[in-house]
Amino acid sequence: MQIKNMIFDVDGVSTDGKFLYSASGKQYKQFGAHDADGIKMLRAAGIELHVVSADKRGFAISERRMSDMGLTLLLKNEQDRYEWIKSNFTYAGTGYMGDGHFDAQIFKIVEFPFAPNNAVKLARENAKYITGSKGGEGAVYEAALIILGIIGGL
Repeated sequence: MQIKNMIFDVDGVSTDGKFLYSASGKQYKQFGAHDADGIKMLRAAGIELHVVSADKRGFAISERRMSDMGLTLLLKNEQDRYEWIKSNFTYAGTGYMGDGHFDAQIFKIVEFPFAPNNAVKLARENAKYITGSKGGEGAVYEAALIILGIIGGL
């Protein structure tokens, strides 16, 4: 079975999960440099790509980075995200990469659940694939290599 749809959470997957604040609020997020290569490879393979974030206050920051990679970011809180995936995707052929507590529940409704190396314990315990890379340090790129069969995994 191949992945037809791959969904990525942003914070903690494409970023290192840290939010940099000033007195005026959230200002910056740090994204991995190599993840764009993974996105390009998955797109070239014909895999439908989706990115989601629950971070309202930092949405514009994430949206800018995703746009730079040719992706449309959707604002979905954890409960809405679960229902959105369940309603719009089938178990078979769907992958999801997340790092948090609520992502562990989503892992049960997709065929290919991925977590970065530094995901919370519950997410790692429920993922089928755990990258050697941390979020924001090439985890998306590594997941792409696994999906495409370039390195072991699927």
